[in-house]
Amino acid sequence: MKPWGWLPLLLQLGLMWPLGALSEPQLRVFVVPHSHMDVGWLHTVQESMQAYVTNVYNSVVEELILERRRRFIAVEQEYFRLWWDGVASDKQKGQVRQLVAEGRLEFVLGGQVMHDEAVTHSDDQILQLTEGHSFLYETFGIRPQFSWQVDPFDASATTPTLFALAGFNAHVISRIDYDLKEAMQINQGCDRQFFNASLQFTNMDRVMEEVNKFTYQHGISVQYATLGNYFQAVHAHQLSWKVRDHQDFLPYSSDLFHAWTGFYASRSGLKGLVRRASALLYAGESMFTRYVLLAPHWFLDPAWGLQQLQQLRWAVSEVQHHDAITGTHAVKVGDMFVENLSTRMEGVHKLMASIIQDRSPAHSGPERGGHFAVVYNPLAWTVTTIITLTVEFPNVSITDESGHPVPAQFQRSKEMPSAYDLHVLTMIPGLSYRHYSIQPSRRPQEDTGEPVTSLASSRRFGLRLRRSGKQVGGSLVPVKNDCYTVFLDKDTNLMHSIWERQSNRTVRVTQSFREYHVKSDVNHGPVSDNYVFTPNGRAEPAWEAVRMEIVEGPLVTEIRQYFYREVNDSEPTFAIYSWLAHGPQGSDGELLCHRIEQEYRVGPLELNREAILRISTKLDTGRVLYSDNNGYQVQRRSYRNYKSNTIARNYYPMVQSAFIQSRRSRLVLLSTQAHGISSQRNGQVEVMLHRRLWNNDKGALGNNLTLNDTSVIHPVLWLLLGSRALTSGLHQRSGLALQHRPVVMLREMNEIAPHGSGPWKQKAVTLPPGVHLQILSIPGWKYSSNHTEHLRTLQKDRKHEAKADLRRVLLRLQHLYEVDQDPVLSRPVTVNLRSVLRGLGSVVSVEERSLTGTWDVSEMYRWTWSTGDPHRHRGNSSRPSPPPGGPEVTIYPKEIRTFFIHFQEH
Repeated sequence: MKPWGWLPLLLQLGLMWPLGALSEPQLRVFVVPHSHMDVGWLHTVQESMQAYVTNVYNSVVEELILERRRRFIAVEQEYFRLWWDGVASDKQKGQVRQLVAEGRLEFVLGGQVMHDEAVTHSDDQILQLTEGHSFLYETFGIRPQFSWQVDPFDASATTPTLFALAGFNAHVISRIDYDLKEAMQINQGCDRQFFNASLQFTNMDRVMEEVNKFTYQHGISVQYATLGNYFQAVHAHQLSWKVRDHQDFLPYSSDLFHAWTGFYASRSGLKGLVRRASALLYAGESMFTRYVLLAPHWFLDPAWGLQQLQQLRWAVSEVQHHDAITGTHAVKVGDMFVENLSTRMEGVHKLMASIIQDRSPAHSGPERGGHFAVVYNPLAWTVTTIITLTVEFPNVSITDESGHPVPAQFQRSKEMPSAYDLHVLTMIPGLSYRHYSIQPSRRPQEDTGEPVTSLASSRRFGLRLRRSGKQVGGSLVPVKNDCYTVFLDKDTNLMHSIWERQSNRTVRVTQSFREYHVKSDVNHGPVSDNYVFTPNGRAEPAWEAVRMEIVEGPLVTEIRQYFYREVNDSEPTFAIYSWLAHGPQGSDGELLCHRIEQEYRVGPLELNREAILRISTKLDTGRVLYSDNNGYQVQRRSYRNYKSNTIARNYYPMVQSAFIQSRRSRLVLLSTQAHGISSQRNGQVEVMLHRRLWNNDKGALGNNLTLNDTSVIHPVLWLLLGSRALTSGLHQRSGLALQHRPVVMLREMNEIAPHGSGPWKQKAVTLPPGVHLQILSIPGWKYSSNHTEHLRTLQKDRKHEAKADLRRVLLRLQHLYEVDQDPVLSRPVTVNLRSVLRGLGSVVSVEERSLTGTWDVSEMYRWTWSTGDPHRHRGNSSRPSPPPGGPEVTIYPKEIRTFFIHFQEH
């Protein structure tokens, strides 16, 4: 290896010294030794720990102790935590504490993983960062201040915003589009290079000594550094920096022919599971918090409950890794992610069941049998919606906790012909429960006087062949609720148009499934794989015939459309199930009325196909698409013509929402999971739902890094159509209503609750319409909120561990709206936390913290970076600082604020 050959293995950070400073070299090179270790890519976490992670940390600690000049940065806390808890000796732990205190071992980023930035949700980014930071702070009393996002295949605008709120001073990225980064660094897989730290450090020592002999002749010096050392040197120069607006760096292309937009939809089933796990964790956190704070006696062990939540926190954090949720991992690694999520989700389900078993009423009626349903609303506002239960019997009576009849509708299940779907209209206050008794009715309900549950009627339409260029729209079937009328074309069995009541406008809207045929032979150019999308022309129709059924009832009208690849197929490859709800009038039912809910059935696909849902409208959109950054910010996506690969390079990630609009109307898509999205033509939007690929790349085949995904997936989208003003007000809250739907828990009537004596008195937790309860959790941290006191504790005997503080609640509030997005909802909102949280108990004190909770905001001072335009200066907020510890807080547009809330003991 040549003397400089090792440098591509490391980050070379050079700093030019100002001319005239003759006593200093003109160029200072900072060598930052690091070892990026993927938390699941080609190897499982367990395999990685055994194969190299343990050796990396063992040898690095040993070599740093041997030579004081050496430095090292550690990134992923999942691996470090596993090494610390399960491998490191007491001697090694003492050495690590010494190295950290001396600044020679630095933790950068500090999250559980190096998260992806395209298909992750901001809630989950915050979670994984919080989990890593809390471990580092509790263990060492340190708080990372620099990021290290060098491997994700993209860079969003949300990530640096979150890092700033966590107290970071600088942010490092690497992969941006090749035409923005002409001189790409030489790409040599630098992962795990410190498997043998002795060899690496010895080689670097020799080169540095040789270079530094000639510093004054050549004006160059080389030194070991942590990332903090480098940025401190840069910041000391007080240079002026350009600002890149609010635009992100998506999508990412590594060259003219490789657009990394395929992973937006790779392993779609895993992407859906990740978000379901995240939503379950969100509900479980607040359910457990309510229980601990309000239950007069604990009949379940809080330590056990915390353990169930903690394990799911770690599992959800783990899959935010940039080779996990992206679907760019080996098959066995994907199995590990699914197993970890499923097992931990089961633990939280058990926790929820224990909570409701403890506090729910026992059935004391004359008859046994049937079910008892407990429905929990995890959002901090009243939700009016329709929940769906699957039951074995068609004739039922449903009553609420007061014995009053409940509006309901039943129909044969679309997935299980022998069972019935039971739709129940419910209105649930914030962070509250509703209880329903569901009993079989043996005689016609009209004769018994029992509450009547309505049976839906069904209309079937025969098979229709796909038409091309022929006259359509001659015979339309309307399906309506109080907000929309959806017109269906009997000639095609497809959607034809939608009429929206408030604007009194009809918009032509059609939906169909198409497929991109993709390239798979590496001998004939670039191919599609887990990462890259390389279509072989435009998308083609994926079906030949459609069958339709309309199921109508008093609560829900359902449209079932089945798409057959071939006319004679016995089973459809694709399906669309659409629901229009008939809810209460007024504001209570506004969100329920103003949406068309759709679930899709997609798969199994044929090999080397990428399935899309194409929605075509007559809106004049100019091929401009708006899609979200991580469910947090909205980005404007103008269609661009490229020399090559134009289709793929105009795809973007949609994590939670996207929309197209004309001057008068807007069509919004809300999603439960990440997809790829594009607007290839005027008035058109297409959503990439599923991929099944195989190619003959030897590297991919050798590592089983293939995407031969034969699964059937069931993604969900909600459609909102209306004026810009209408949809701006509904967009954010509807997205949360989709992501955090009420949790429904069933138990048999004959299961007597051992401790409950009826539904306990509950007070709702209700926030203003523009504010979202981002988290309400008892994290179970053991460190003191006072930094000085915590550091003093760390110096004492560590054998006696402190107990988790169950009265300290982590609360995070988020303003949902952008500046000027809505004339009312975009205004700053003032909230009295003591008043809002009264339903959970008496608030003793309020502390405002950094995003991950490790800083008291009054003590967090971030660096100021000078910009070329002082009016666009970043780094300081213009909002006035709140009184320390005060219960009244004002939240400004898109602001996220984090608090510790201390509640009084019983």
